[in-house]
Amino acid sequence: MTQDVEKRWRDPATFRSAMWYAAIVVAIALLVMAVAVVWGLAVSDDRCVEESFAVCTAPAKQILAFGPPLVLLIGGLGALLRAYRTWRRHGTWPIWQGVGWALLVGMIVFLMFSFGVLVGS
Repeated sequence: MTQDVEKRWRDPATFRSAMWYAAIVVAIALLVMAVAVVWGLAVSDDRCVEESFAVCTAPAKQILAFGPPLVLLIGGLGALLRAYRTWRRHGTWPIWQGVGWALLVGMIVFLMFSFGVLVGS
């Protein structure tokens, strides 16, 4: 017989730590994006005038397209691992599972938007 977690999911300490975790992961992803844009603008030259996007060098585009989603993927998997460990301790795991899924959905949304950067539109 398996033991399920208690159905009262109100745990302010877990909620607070999960929200801080999500905020830090999103901040790191935004920092990677900002660094890629600044670096792409710094190495751009006159051939970027015809481009529709300011970041026109291949490495900067790839870092901009795949850097933040990679950070969100690692953060989401880390949150799901923390949910599993919390479940094994019979703690309040659904909060961590929600943070993990939210970060993974954010990764997919960012990948959909960054596809336009790669094709140059």
